[in-house]
Amino acid sequence: MNAEAPVEPGRIVLLTASHRVAPGLLSWPAWQTLHAADRVLCGDGAHPQLPYLREAGVGVEVAAPTAQELVDACAGGRTVVVLATGEGDQALTDGLARMAGSGRFQMPDLELLPGSYDLPGARLLDLVQVMDRIRRECPWSSQQTHKGLAKYGIEEAYELVEAIEDGDHDELREELGDVLLQVAFHARIAQEDAEEPFSIDDVAGTIVDKLIHRHPHVFGDADAETPEDVKAHWLRTKAVEKQRDSVTDGIPLGQPGLALAAKLASRVRNAALDVPLPSGDGIGYELLTMAVRAEAEGHDPETALRAAARAYRDAIRAAETAATGA
Repeated sequence: MNAEAPVEPGRIVLLTASHRVAPGLLSWPAWQTLHAADRVLCGDGAHPQLPYLREAGVGVEVAAPTAQELVDACAGGRTVVVLATGEGDQALTDGLARMAGSGRFQMPDLELLPGSYDLPGARLLDLVQVMDRIRRECPWSSQQTHKGLAKYGIEEAYELVEAIEDGDHDELREELGDVLLQVAFHARIAQEDAEEPFSIDDVAGTIVDKLIHRHPHVFGDADAETPEDVKAHWLRTKAVEKQRDSVTDGIPLGQPGLALAAKLASRVRNAALDVPLPSGDGIGYELLTMAVRAEAEGHDPETALRAAARAYRDAIRAAETAATGA
């Protein structure tokens, strides 16, 4: 009497697809596996991939099997593909892990097959979606305006500078995110403008066009061998774009005084203008002279003063500690 042949356990394929990639753009191995599978299951009837799979001739059953049901479905060497939902299938994977760990079941081969991968910058799409929902549903965020948020932009920029000066990479990453939030928030508000709306895509498109246009040595046939050559390209291109009446046009007067003085001096020097410094009494004119001198020597007076002020802060704390005996 012949012994019964062992039942082949089959194969389970957990197919994942990034929601940040357009539906239907799956890898070739994913398409091969889908077409060859005995069954394709998906627990989400509204999964964005379903119309594209069905259009390609892949039959998909809307079902959310338990781990035991899925193992049973693979009996006889069958291959079952499970298209993961956007929220994941934690209960299913946990159940399969428990069954495998018990040692009491003949488990199918289990394969995790990424059907698509995020492109660089894909998480920015998440930020846009989250910001859109917050703008619609948050009582505070839905009432904000460009003017109302302006102060936060200044604060976040200063906090970013402080993180850079501290050399704290974790803090730097967080502060960059806070600055990026300001960009996303303002762009989302701008979408609602009745006369001149624009979106985050318009913002990105504008800066991309600007970067390409101002880097002819990268995207064109211009030559630039040194940083000085690059700066010269930038300034010439910017001058043509802006068509300003004065070298002072576009300089924000609301920036810190030392930075403002240095920016004015930089514009004068780059334009090869001979402009004597205004004379007058008082510390302001002395600071102006020092700021212009620092800029001419290649130093940022604002950064230099901040570094000195931080050293002064440390000295104050040391003196306080010495005074208290702590």
